[in-house]
Amino acid sequence: MKIRILGCSGGACNDLRTTALLVDGDTLVDCGTGVGDLTLEEMAAVRHVFLTHSHLDHVLFLPLLSDAALASRNGPLTVHALQDTLSALSAHVFNGVLWPDYTRLPSPDQPYIRFAPVSLGQPVPLEGFRITPLPALHTVPAVGYLISNECAGFAFSGDTTYCEAFWDTLNGVENLRYVMVETTMRDADHAVAERSRHTTPRLLAQGMARLQRPARLLVTHIEPDKVEQVRAEVRAALGNTPVHFLTRGEVFEL
Repeated sequence: MKIRILGCSGGACNDLRTTALLVDGDTLVDCGTGVGDLTLEEMAAVRHVFLTHSHLDHVLFLPLLSDAALASRNGPLTVHALQDTLSALSAHVFNGVLWPDYTRLPSPDQPYIRFAPVSLGQPVPLEGFRITPLPALHTVPAVGYLISNECAGFAFSGDTTYCEAFWDTLNGVENLRYVMVETTMRDADHAVAERSRHTTPRLLAQGMARLQRPARLLVTHIEPDKVEQVRAEVRAALGNTPVHFLTRGEVFEL
């Protein structure tokens, strides 16, 4: 199983893209601006999209992805997310005003998009791997995801503040290899981070102290104007704990 990082920034500018992970060429976790770097053939190959939550930087490219290669995609694009997230998409995106309602077009029986609600802790089996929703705490209903096969697990926090249930769930994953965690803001921004329910370096260190598995830490979703400051604070907060700061285009194999 290969996981390709299409986008891992807290903003979109120049070479930065917002969150999107491509798994084995046919499954996306989040659908930020990184999806726009795929070729038309790569877009047509995508069969499943798993969304962590409804915020624009994580769903922005879904309407365009759904429209790309309609004739080439054999069957509907299945969008997996919490029911609250799917309801938000229906009300605010696929509503016939902002974008056509592809959940009912070209016909309700054979739509271009199929919504599939997910539940915490309930794995969704796919070909060769499974994706399991993980707890998260954000300003809207949100989840993280565990992408796993028989060999290893890759956990992604989605957008969240410190969430004990997320870390406790990971402690039960015996084959955990990677933990990808958002660390959006500096510790000096803790008041804003608390209101927006994002992670700071101090909160990241708090979570890593709770983790009892020897997984590799991957940091994502840093605000573009604070990258160097957040990286320095993360290193200081983690001490001797190794950390890798993600960049667009990296590939991880499980």
